[in-house]
Amino acid sequence: MKLVKIKKEIFREYDIRGIYEEDLNSDVAYTIGRSFATIIKDKHVIIGRDNRLSSPVLHDALVQGLLESGASIIDLGLVTTPMYYFAKKKNNIENGIMITASHNPKEYNGFKISFSHEGNAYGKTIYDFRDFTDKLEFDSKKGSITNLDIEKDYLDLIKNSVDLKGKKIKAVFDCGNGTGSIIIKKILKMFPNIETEFLFCESDPTFPNHHPDPSVKKNQEQLSLMVKKLGYDIGIGIDGDADRVGIVDNNGTILGADIYMILMYRYLYPFLKEKKAIYDVKCSRVLIDDLKRLGYQTTMYRTGNSYMNQKINQDNYEFGGEYSGHVWFKDKFPGFDDGIYAGLRAIEVLSNSKKSMTELLTNLNTYYSSNEEKIKVTEETKFLIVDKIKQYCLEKNYQFEDIDGVRVEFKDAWALVRASNTGPDLTVRFEATTENRAEELKKEFLKEIKKAQDELLNN
Repeated sequence: MKLVKIKKEIFREYDIRGIYEEDLNSDVAYTIGRSFATIIKDKHVIIGRDNRLSSPVLHDALVQGLLESGASIIDLGLVTTPMYYFAKKKNNIENGIMITASHNPKEYNGFKISFSHEGNAYGKTIYDFRDFTDKLEFDSKKGSITNLDIEKDYLDLIKNSVDLKGKKIKAVFDCGNGTGSIIIKKILKMFPNIETEFLFCESDPTFPNHHPDPSVKKNQEQLSLMVKKLGYDIGIGIDGDADRVGIVDNNGTILGADIYMILMYRYLYPFLKEKKAIYDVKCSRVLIDDLKRLGYQTTMYRTGNSYMNQKINQDNYEFGGEYSGHVWFKDKFPGFDDGIYAGLRAIEVLSNSKKSMTELLTNLNTYYSSNEEKIKVTEETKFLIVDKIKQYCLEKNYQFEDIDGVRVEFKDAWALVRASNTGPDLTVRFEATTENRAEELKKEFLKEIKKAQDELLNN
């Protein structure tokens, strides 16, 4: 194992991520271990890994690097990302590394790193770590390692944080063959009043059935068909490292995470100490309208697991989430995003109601929404294009929020243009009271994006 210079572009806004053997290999993992153990003041660090084929190799190299620079390692082994989050909280340890590429394709892997109790590092903290690592000036000390089995404590947490004393619910769970497969059956065994059908819940890091990302409707189609075929109450999709959730209702309709949030905010309203709600800039006005109708104080915040996690925990929101499927509960859970737990809380709503999912989600305002789309640009131009869109909106005297990209608000519609934090892309979404208006808005902003892109490329 040797120290190596690491490609700077794999240090992303939220994590370190790239293609195994192209961007990441044993030497990279070893170098990250040496760097991480050197930079942290408290040498205690918790580590875990997902079920990807490359994770054991990266794990062994990371461990060697950490040990050679003096870290005291607590090794969880193969765990979901929520199990890793729980272990950090339970053991009151600031520093951690989770080896995972989340919902990315099988050839990817990466590291979610943490230097604080607040959650994963992001933004400047990651870029500072990148620059420190690039110097290759690390401590040479002898570390130690102990193994920790967090499974029983995690199972107890789940069992004690869900109230399923009502009617029996029939649910299909789809793990996409991701890391959630290692724990899902043990969890469901604790709840005899859930009649369960498992779909792709055998661990297989080649992801042979579909991509493990429930925020993309195509990946939920088999789950939808199974719910309809069996006549079940709900379908629950889990992403590759089990920190995100996707929901299918009793009619097989694939719901966005913002609609799931409506279900939860309606259910939680009587129990929340403070009637305040938080969601990200990608969420539908359907959610915003319903929250205002219920009487919530609302906050629109920037997209990104790390940003939202910090905001929810610092400002003590008892529930919140984002369009990608990350949701946080602090009402009777420790406040980290857990896709399996989020699915169980939806089952709790159904169990304690005489209504079906579709009946619980009536009286919603109707909007025509485009799917979230990505437009390929370059890392160098993506933020500059967003700046040009902002300037365009100022010239047109449009109202907009710019906490994360530009979300332009009209009386009958809204448009979002933001720079992706995980690649050389722009993310766009459009919504309006009529389909024609949504399409009109889409054409307007795609035209301005192309114009901005051409100007930047020609200069």
